[in-house]
Amino acid sequence: MPDVVIVGGGIAGLAAAYELSRQGVGCVVLERDARPGGVIFSEEVDGFTIDGGPDSLLVQKPAGIQLCQELGLGARLVATKLPRVAYILRGGTLHALPAASVLGIPTRVKPFLGSRLFSWPGKLRMGAELFVPRRQDDSGDESIGAFITRRFGREAATYIAEPLLAGIHAGDVNRLSVRALFPQFVEAERTHGSLLRAFRARQSGLREPQAALSTSRDEPVEGRDQKSEIRNADGVFRSLPGGLSELVRTLVQSLPPGTVQTGAAVTRVSDRPSTDSSADAVGSSPRFLVERANGAAVEARAVILAAPAFVTSRLTRDYDADLSRLCGEIPYASSAAIVLAFDRQAVRHPLKGSGFVVPRVEGSTLLAVSWLSSKWPGRAPDDRVLLRAFVGGARDPHALERSDEELVREALTALTPLLGIAAPPLLSRVYRWERANAQHEVGHLARMAAIEHALTRHAGLYVTGSGFRGTGIPDCIADGRSIARAAMGKLKVKS
Repeated sequence: MPDVVIVGGGIAGLAAAYELSRQGVGCVVLERDARPGGVIFSEEVDGFTIDGGPDSLLVQKPAGIQLCQELGLGARLVATKLPRVAYILRGGTLHALPAASVLGIPTRVKPFLGSRLFSWPGKLRMGAELFVPRRQDDSGDESIGAFITRRFGREAATYIAEPLLAGIHAGDVNRLSVRALFPQFVEAERTHGSLLRAFRARQSGLREPQAALSTSRDEPVEGRDQKSEIRNADGVFRSLPGGLSELVRTLVQSLPPGTVQTGAAVTRVSDRPSTDSSADAVGSSPRFLVERANGAAVEARAVILAAPAFVTSRLTRDYDADLSRLCGEIPYASSAAIVLAFDRQAVRHPLKGSGFVVPRVEGSTLLAVSWLSSKWPGRAPDDRVLLRAFVGGARDPHALERSDEELVREALTALTPLLGIAAPPLLSRVYRWERANAQHEVGHLARMAAIEHALTRHAGLYVTGSGFRGTGIPDCIADGRSIARAAMGKLKVKS
């Protein structure tokens, strides 16, 4: 009997298992899929290194970097290539983000005024953010779209908030919560009365909002001037030469043999009362019964549900109807990554940078495109180009209903005039992520407070993963390890 059963072998569940194991606590990870790692998936194909899911770790959120260092992967971390330029599509033309921008929000006057991304009325309205009064009632939640429109105007909401701030979550800009996803912005307004004033008051603040970019898929967000790298000359992202699956493989190998069990779907979690009468301790007797689809069951003193919120809802339906309902209310979006490879001479665009994002008003099927061979070293042979396009999300919820052939064809149709593609792809791959993008919409923090309250009724039961406290890899790693420590405290295990 393990002390702890972890349901879900994504990065949050694996991080929880790692923390428990390093403290000598017995645990088992039950993962329904044939492989661990969740949305983290890398593969080598014909000389290309492809990340089908997220491809980077954010430096400003150190949990991912720290875990790599603990696992002996620190020396293998690689930075993005120069130049670190990102673009936004407007009017069928790719425009570089102004230098020293923070998610497109200007922090230096000269490069902002020289940019052709925004109209002059739009620039004037964005600059007037300095004089927009702070929100008087700061107790309620607000959508990202409403926040940016209120502070910077509609053009900023159209060409910054929608493709960048909401796009990195594959969500609806008018539904996603600014408090849940970009609390730094809310705090900057509260303390300084203006985001521009806050960014200029503290140079370190130029990169603090980047911490909100811990996402299920990393999009390029930096300006085109290396001077915008205030705190880190090597950029704000890191990856591994073999893709992020390197992290997953090393993490699994660091655990005791048999800890991670794949193909192990769980159907139900039930409560087996402990002999310990204390409400604050799990005790030494098994409290939980975790039932598997194959008819087997595992007893445990504590359970960490590291599955998507809708799976957690299903597993707890007969256990706590209120908890199940709250988890089931967390929405998810589906997306797909379309990877294409070409001979370098078949693509006329210089591809100097990391890629571009596409605002909804452009009417494209694409959400964003990463130039993987320009973004990371060693991802493609020198005479080849590797691209990755994203589709779906809240903008196109039915994208995954289309065949791989249709998705590839649509991506090529959109990319050919933009990048000057003159030949068919050498390779194409479609990676489908059904209900993989958790949507922290307005009211998410209040719902999380209710979930936390419901969990207090069940000592030894915990939830973690992108649907709850953070959406990106570093957030999931940090939360998984934190939840593991909380479980150890309840188990009365000394570290």
